[in-house]
Amino acid sequence: MMPRKLEVCVDTIDGAIAAQAGGADRMELCAALSEGGLTPSTGLMVAAAGLGVPSYAMIRPRCGLFVYSEAEIQVMLDDIAAVKEADLAGVVLGAQNPDGTLDTRVLGRLLAAAEGLGATLHRVIDIVPDPLAALEQAIALGFERVLTSGGAAAAVEGTEMIRAMVQQAAGRITIMPGSGLTEDNISDFVAQTGVVEVHASCAVTASEGERFSNFSPHGGRKETCKNRVKQMKRELGA
Repeated sequence: MMPRKLEVCVDTIDGAIAAQAGGADRMELCAALSEGGLTPSTGLMVAAAGLGVPSYAMIRPRCGLFVYSEAEIQVMLDDIAAVKEADLAGVVLGAQNPDGTLDTRVLGRLLAAAEGLGATLHRVIDIVPDPLAALEQAIALGFERVLTSGGAAAAVEGTEMIRAMVQQAAGRITIMPGSGLTEDNISDFVAQTGVVEVHASCAVTASEGERFSNFSPHGGRKETCKNRVKQMKRELGA
């Protein structure tokens, strides 16, 4: 059986250190996970590169959907250059047309700039009109993997679509589910879908008190938990 891998999304250097200590196989580096993940700072990229865990940087210049202006695309190209300069392992990308389909032209430009890096197509695939058609486009573009919740709010709710994506991919690309996966549900989920990589935050709510709570996201700031990473690894049999 192929070893199962755990990717942990982090948006701070302390989170990256916790993911490393917990045994994460790969990290997705972001800023503002409370916004779904934006491009991390250059400083975080450089710091994470020294931890010895393969790290992929999210390339997303703002929150919201994934139709980008030419000015935003140029920012993304410059951010990809920063990823290369920091010597990270890869990038996480996504772009769509106004009709919701994948923007293969923009994605082609971004992937060309990222030549030599690994590449993950992010959850833009969860909001396209036809995820299975988009999967074929991702394969043709040369992505290594697709991060998906199966078009649902949480991966466990998208189990049927994720299973269909795994079957259609047939080893040509990795299907990596994410959103709502925890140490409590991951064993059954993997058995139902046949996935070999999973994506999770492994986070807990930081204890910061209520003073100046307007500086934290609604519900409190989240931080990566080393012990939850370890538990996820155990449940994966990794």
